[in-house]
Amino acid sequence: MGLDIRWPIGGLFSLIGLMMLVYGLVTGSNAEMYKRSLGINVNVGWGAVLLIFGVAMLVGAWRGSKQPPLDAPSEKPKE
Repeated sequence: MGLDIRWPIGGLFSLIGLMMLVYGLVTGSNAEMYKRSLGINVNVGWGAVLLIFGVAMLVGAWRGSKQPPLDAPSEKPKE
């Protein structure tokens, strides 16, 4: 058919997850910034979760594109 929806979703979640992960790692030493979240660096945690989900979607789309579609005609002509 057309574009598999897993490609753009996987790309979006991977990009946002990577940005959050890098931001959390860069600002991890700023204790004042994470005071409201009880000192937990939520950017690293959720960035990793989003990145893993995005990569899983991209892998699923990549593996799905290698398989022939279910409605494809068979290679042998019927007699």
